[in-house]
Amino acid sequence: MKVAIIGCGTIANAAHIPAYMKNPEAEIKYFCDIIPERAEKAVETYGCGTAITDYHVALNDPEIEAVSVCTPNNMHPVIAIDALRAGKNVLCEKPAARTYAEALEMQKVQHETGKVLNIGVVNRFNDSVNLIKQFIDEGKLGEVFHVYVSFRAHRSIPGLGGAFTTKAIAGGGALIDWGVHYLDIVMYCCGDPTPKTVTGEAFCKLGKDMKNYAYKNMWAENTKNLNGTYDVDDSVTALIRTAGPTITVNGAWAQNIGESETYIDFMGDKAGIRLQYGADFKVYTAEHGALIEYKPEFKQRNHFENEINAFIDCIKTGEKLPSHIDTVIVTAKMMQAIYDSSAEHKEITLAE
Repeated sequence: MKVAIIGCGTIANAAHIPAYMKNPEAEIKYFCDIIPERAEKAVETYGCGTAITDYHVALNDPEIEAVSVCTPNNMHPVIAIDALRAGKNVLCEKPAARTYAEALEMQKVQHETGKVLNIGVVNRFNDSVNLIKQFIDEGKLGEVFHVYVSFRAHRSIPGLGGAFTTKAIAGGGALIDWGVHYLDIVMYCCGDPTPKTVTGEAFCKLGKDMKNYAYKNMWAENTKNLNGTYDVDDSVTALIRTAGPTITVNGAWAQNIGESETYIDFMGDKAGIRLQYGADFKVYTAEHGALIEYKPEFKQRNHFENEINAFIDCIKTGEKLPSHIDTVIVTAKMMQAIYDSSAEHKEITLAE
């Protein structure tokens, strides 16, 4: 299956391209980037494909069946919709779009075209996450009534002053960049319960004075621009009521606490689980009057490889994956409600 990579930046090189290269059923025909040197470097590095700067070249090629959209968020809906209408199947990096309205338009075009539109919520292909989902589905936790989400870091604002911190491009900051993964894990593990009400506040505090921002390291530092823009949230807090558990959100790209706290607590009336994000988990329960805790040991595969393999397979089989736009659009709805609640300083009631 011939594939085009659209956007040859950090996530493409760290995840998508290596995963396609390992899949014997896929062949990368095009590397596309508006910065020619990036596309050319990809061709040189991976020893395949053709470098292009206009993604329409790939969309007009009848041999291309699938595209990975790895661009900044503002281009996700534009390219994904163009690709769907060109008859291509799409894996679009998270978040689906900057706003819920844009995500809805993507879903509408997917329904019109019938082509695959999956969003890069890669944790739905993570072995730890899927084992937790199995525990919950089998009733090992009993009723999961509350989930606490923490994605907090000391000073981890990515690409300061660049696309990551420009609302017009990214749509938001810590919530839309990191929070999307955490909220999606909760929804997936808990059976995608319908969100009912959302209240939240998003803060733009630590990164505003860009020239005096102190940090140890920075994701996508090559995109940093201290004369650029910083108008997104670097921390967020929220309470979400769903038809299932209540979800508490505490997130920060940057906080004046020198600890990284990236975990999810699933609280059930029979047992609880703490998932260390991207790693393993512990189970806490009681048996015969004794408190028990244990850590399941198992081999964890690369979840990006799992995701790409599943994408290629679903195009062939017609299987609807858990990462399909129809499923994950609810996360876009929840994040939009958090931002709306923050802007209006009131609780938002969501229509079903």
